[in-house]
Amino acid sequence: MGRDKARLPYRGAHLVTAIAAAVEAAAGSATLVGHPELPSVPDRYPGEGPLGGILTALHHAALEPARSDACLIVACDMPEINSSFLTRLVAAAAEFPGCVILPHGPDGRPQPLCAVYPGRALAVMESHFASGVRKVAAALDGLAVEPFGVPELSIFQNVNTPEDWAGYAVK
Repeated sequence: MGRDKARLPYRGAHLVTAIAAAVEAAAGSATLVGHPELPSVPDRYPGEGPLGGILTALHHAALEPARSDACLIVACDMPEINSSFLTRLVAAAAEFPGCVILPHGPDGRPQPLCAVYPGRALAVMESHFASGVRKVAAALDGLAVEPFGVPELSIFQNVNTPEDWAGYAVK
């Protein structure tokens, strides 16, 4: 992208602000991980990709006993994410406690950067991380995973290039 995706201007604020608002509406709160210029918790694994961020969020949640035993994880670069979809995802987590609720599009591919992770996933995923695993999907090995079917992939569209962002820049 060539610039900070979280701080892309979107709907009168930053892209991450819109995503955090959708997460907060669905889950009751939102915590950003590792953004030096926005209110966030420090990334425990800087430079280690999305899996490091997920582990950081799970660690942070474990420190707050009043929080739910699950974390709704959403990447900061998905402008199509909305609270209605996230609310359905959180409701599925309530139906399947202890499971990773992992959306899958019609193509069958998992979307681990918009999923609900139970607190018990931390130990398993951290063990994989310690052994060198960096792909989120690979770090789910050994965990109960409940697929969450999604009929349309556009909700997971992320922005990685200026061309990806062009259609959203005016919204």
